[in-house]
Amino acid sequence: MLVLGIESSCDETAAAVIEDGRSIKSSIIASQVETHAPFGGVVPELASREHLDRIVPVVKSALSEAGVSIGRLDGIAVTKGPGLIGALLVGISFAKSIAYVAGKPVVGVNHIEGHIYSVAFENPPVEYPALALIVSGGHTTLFLIPEEGKYAVLGRTRDDAAGEAYDKVAKLLGLGYPGGPFVDMLAAQGTPSAADLVFTLPRMDTPNLDFSFSGLKTAVLRFVREKGIDPVAVGAEPGRIIKDLAASFQDKVVRSLLSRLKEGVRRHQPRTIIIAGGVACNRELRARSMSEDFGAPVYFPSPKLTTDNAAMIAAAGYPKLLRGEDDGLDITASATLKIENLSLEGYEAPLKARYKH
Repeated sequence: MLVLGIESSCDETAAAVIEDGRSIKSSIIASQVETHAPFGGVVPELASREHLDRIVPVVKSALSEAGVSIGRLDGIAVTKGPGLIGALLVGISFAKSIAYVAGKPVVGVNHIEGHIYSVAFENPPVEYPALALIVSGGHTTLFLIPEEGKYAVLGRTRDDAAGEAYDKVAKLLGLGYPGGPFVDMLAAQGTPSAADLVFTLPRMDTPNLDFSFSGLKTAVLRFVREKGIDPVAVGAEPGRIIKDLAASFQDKVVRSLLSRLKEGVRRHQPRTIIIAGGVACNRELRARSMSEDFGAPVYFPSPKLTTDNAAMIAAAGYPKLLRGEDDGLDITASATLKIENLSLEGYEAPLKARYKH
């Protein structure tokens, strides 16, 4: 089965052709980083305009690289949310147009579910129950997946997503956008336990395995102000104190992520652990995750599949199309689309009772 995937939820226009849900025939990504970098973040209106300019050549390139015509496709999968509403509508409108003209089935895919399926190409098949930690600029969520297509939220960020915190810290230090790669690179050269740089982990007494990174970001801001650090000077030539700062910040982010993940493993004994999303490319997160004894294999996507791409959307759409699903022209975009479709009742009822006051 050949599936065309289309992704346009934020600032990447992407298209890919996937065979049988696990083989990438082509994957084309047009990034908008240069457009949004001067603003230190994504500008929704500019993102929508660039998607309009790029969607046709990107899809054409994906089909050409895969050596297939639209007529040979078995179906189309397109991101329907969450994301920027204008950006989502570009991809959805184009996917529905192809489906209508070519008479092909089309299914809408949740962007977060796409990240979960991003591990499908370079790892053995996922065994259930599974845990999935999705960490990106817009999302930090821990999911329980008792069976394919069933998702329950164990915890999510209460404020900034982890990737968002990276970007904000990088902006404070004048390191550029997107900030994650810059902070990760400097952290490798620093010492997380350096004097005056021992930030604390957030403490939340709750049965939910929630995350919080706003306090950590504020601690960095306070340190920068107290030390009189000039972001312009830092951006030109980061010194030892900035490298140590990056190392300490990253250490706390990774420890926070892994502490929640380990507790999720303790509670649910998964057979597979998935770590995906843009921050899954982080050197420290990968190294520490692989060194932990979770009692289950840890699946990462390759670095090129951690950021937004259409291969993961096609992979997530494949089982839907295999079941004969077809959303037709009824697909609509949702900026706040949820993936969870399963209650934790029955899984964590005894635990919740323990926290009743």
